[in-house]
Amino acid sequence: MDQQFAGQCQCGEVKYRVTGIPVTIFACHCTECQRQSSSAFGMALWIKHGTVELLSGELQKWVRQTPSGKAMECSFCPTCGTRLFHKVLGQSEMMGIKPGTLNDTRWLQPAGHIWTKSAQPWIRFDPPLLKYEGNPDSFSELIATWEHQKHA
Repeated sequence: MDQQFAGQCQCGEVKYRVTGIPVTIFACHCTECQRQSSSAFGMALWIKHGTVELLSGELQKWVRQTPSGKAMECSFCPTCGTRLFHKVLGQSEMMGIKPGTLNDTRWLQPAGHIWTKSAQPWIRFDPPLLKYEGNPDSFSELIATWEHQKHA
């Protein structure tokens, strides 16, 4: 079932609404996500068939290579640089929201962690959550776990 998610960049210039089907949420500890988030990890909320409606502002786009070798389009505010969305090129079904940009973040609970081999040594992982040293071969387990958490 489609849901709506609203959020904004740090400076408030770009405000958005995304409509789509939430699929999973996870934390990524790869060094690229650490750099991008200026923190110990990044997070992604995957939305299936997501459509973005800009309520204000414009997006700038940049393409980078993922650790698994795919091209990812990253959308961000040109004023403050806040990353809002990402999408693997050639993958038309799925997009990612940087969930820290959502107006309501209280419900965010990751299903697991990926690229844990790059995690900062002080990070402690909650045992019930899924962990992958790199990119999982399939995200189906992360998707199923998040679905289960959502209904628990």
